[in-house]
Amino acid sequence: MDLFEYAFMQRALIAAALVGITAPAIGTYLVQRRQAVMGDGIGHVAMTGVALGFLLNTSPVWTASLVCVVGAVGMEYIRSRGKTSGDIALAMLFYGGLAGGVLIINIAGGSAANLSAYLFGGITAVAPQDVTAAVILTAFVLAVTIGLRRQLFAISQDEEFARVTGLPVRALNLLMAVTAALTVTVAMRIVGLLLVSAMMVIPVAAAQRVTRGFAATLTLAMVIGVTVSLSGVTTTYYLDAPSGAAIVLLAIAVFVLMTAVSAPLARRRAKAARAAAEEVCTRDDVKV
Repeated sequence: MDLFEYAFMQRALIAAALVGITAPAIGTYLVQRRQAVMGDGIGHVAMTGVALGFLLNTSPVWTASLVCVVGAVGMEYIRSRGKTSGDIALAMLFYGGLAGGVLIINIAGGSAANLSAYLFGGITAVAPQDVTAAVILTAFVLAVTIGLRRQLFAISQDEEFARVTGLPVRALNLLMAVTAALTVTVAMRIVGLLLVSAMMVIPVAAAQRVTRGFAATLTLAMVIGVTVSLSGVTTTYYLDAPSGAAIVLLAIAVFVLMTAVSAPLARRRAKAARAAAEEVCTRDDVKV
């Protein structure tokens, strides 16, 4: 295929694969914690970081990473202290990040149009240094989400129980927030800041339709994420459309497909469960 001959497509496909792995990896925990919209809040904060990159004439990926981490930690601190609700904290991230990004980009001598590639993603926007940064950040995200999966699952299910068992709940919550922030910066070049939350949520929701355990959901969500990310970038090459939009629409299509498959699968499982229960009852009757 001729698309592999171009360096920008090679970089875009690598970045897409990294996005497909990292976004569902952290998204699985966020969905369990009912914080599915957290990626949106961090994505808006990242706009301020990107604008700072333009202002300081440095890599927007690293400035966005720094600003996202600060914003995510601040939100988690507010949530844990109970000084305000999580919804208000998210709203502050949304509007403050958006306003800060627009203001700073204008101070830097640009316009909101300069943020377009970061807002909606684009295959030609991925520079070699962006791939390097994405690889480093992906390694960190996977080390946390897979290496600490038991601990993160525990606090996602029941923080009080996790605290009683001796887990450092506050530190793990902060680590999860930081990991979500870095995932946003990994995804912003390909998916875009306004759509990154969709990749944290939709592959997980699709996987949940046909899986029963947490590990199976995590694995299938990552497979779905990689598949739709690579397919979306490939589609973008031929249609000349924003890569983020193509990826998210494909993810939604997979969710619809999984939903259609899940109904007969659920009936089959219920039938098998009833048959197993009847067999147990029959054995008990024979013993009596």
